[in-house]
Amino acid sequence: MSADWFYMKKRFFWGPKTVGPIAESEFLRKIEKGEINPETMVSSTSKTHGHWMHLKQIRAGVKHWEKTHPTSHDAA
Repeated sequence: MSADWFYMKKRFFWGPKTVGPIAESEFLRKIEKGEINPETMVSSTSKTHGHWMHLKQIRAGVKHWEKTHPTSHDAA
């Protein structure tokens, strides 16, 4: 079963904007591209039970970040 994800996108003037739902495959691509990073607030009905969390609080998310950004120490 694939999860639907939401994330907070930072904007320069108007504060964060909720984006989603997006499929888990798109969510992983956004992590790979750096659009979602360890400090990004994310939520999923099935994975976080609707709670907003930093990506760095989600073990699988951090592992994917570290795998695709091996020189980055932002997830620590």
